Amino acid sequence: TQKVKTGEAVKPKAPKLKKNIVPGSILILLTGRFRGSRVVFLKQLESGLLLVTGPYGVNGVPLKRVPQTHCIGTSTKVELGGADFGSINDAYFSQTAKDAKKAKKAKKAPLTVDSEVPSKPTEMKENENKMDEPIIKGLSDELKGYLKTRAPLTVDSEVPSKPTEMKEKENKMDEPIIKGLSDELKGYLKTR
Repeated sequence: TQKVKTGEAVKPKAPKLKKNIVPGSILILLTGRFRGSRVVFLKQLESGLLLVTGPYGVNGVPLKRVPQTHCIGTSTKVELGGADFGSINDAYFSQTAKDAKKAKKAKKAPLTVDSEVPSKPTEMKENENKMDEPIIKGLSDELKGYLKTRAPLTVDSEVPSKPTEMKEKENKMDEPIIKGLSDELKGYLKTR
């Protein structure tokens, strides 16, 4: 056990990387806005989060941090083509206090013609495009198509993912039951 002096914070160690996750491997995101998207793993950050990219020009997933518990590694690997991600760290993604207040205020206020929607700074976008270029150049058309497609994340393909599909499936299941009912019973059920 470690003895810690009072008032001294212990910085947690970054978790070990899963065996099948190496720079250039393709991962499938399990949560969030890009759920089911395939992304390219770049490196592990000091915080333990994984740095991944779509690349944005291929499937629309920007450079982002992801916990390794929220992704699955695949056996497919991509050549990073000498892309330099050394300058990217956790601080790259953190907002300044001023930016955070601005974003919070913008969320509360209703959108008007004059209101400014917070977005990524232009220099960050340019920087990400510059970093993605070598990766995109090294991708074959087949790999680009693979990265563009979303992974089906349901266990059973019969499970509907949208409420309208659920209703359609319910109606199909009820058809044989309804056919066997008398006209009086059908009328009674419609009134309820």
